[in-house]
Amino acid sequence: MSSQTAASTTEHRKLWPMLSAWLPVLFCVLVIAVESTAYFGADHTTGPLRRFCEWLLHHRFADAQWDEVHHYIRKCGHFTGYGILSAAWFRAFWMTFRQRLTDFSARWKLHGLALLGTLLVASADEFHQSFLPNRTSSIYDVLLDCTGGLVVQLLIWTVMRGRNRDSKHGSLAG
Repeated sequence: MSSQTAASTTEHRKLWPMLSAWLPVLFCVLVIAVESTAYFGADHTTGPLRRFCEWLLHHRFADAQWDEVHHYIRKCGHFTGYGILSAAWFRAFWMTFRQRLTDFSARWKLHGLALLGTLLVASADEFHQSFLPNRTSSIYDVLLDCTGGLVVQLLIWTVMRGRNRDSKHGSLAG
């Protein structure tokens, strides 16, 4: 094996963990960017979602009833999508910095960074939507997005705390 091939293999081994850590964040941000376009405004999603929900539930919605259901579907999408983004941020920071964490409490910094990343993307998304004629920009959506992120961070913290406690006490669940 030549030294050039060995160097290339070593470089690949260093690059792949970083890519695998950060590609999910990039994917989530790209999905949010696409969903932030005029094509995913309420006026474009109401028809397909209504047909799908009526087919799934075998129920025809009155227009006023559908407007409310559609609103909640979209808000649940905000909460869920940004919760997933928050998890991707945490995973990326964890994979990047876990060897440098000195103690269990230092992990709070990673949760904070994940929430900060979620806030920045949510704010940029709403700012972008303020320029689109069929979209609205709302600080309440940013708050909802960050709430989704916070709930997921609390779940991650709880699960990791339980695993840490189990491993310290020699549990078989670890």
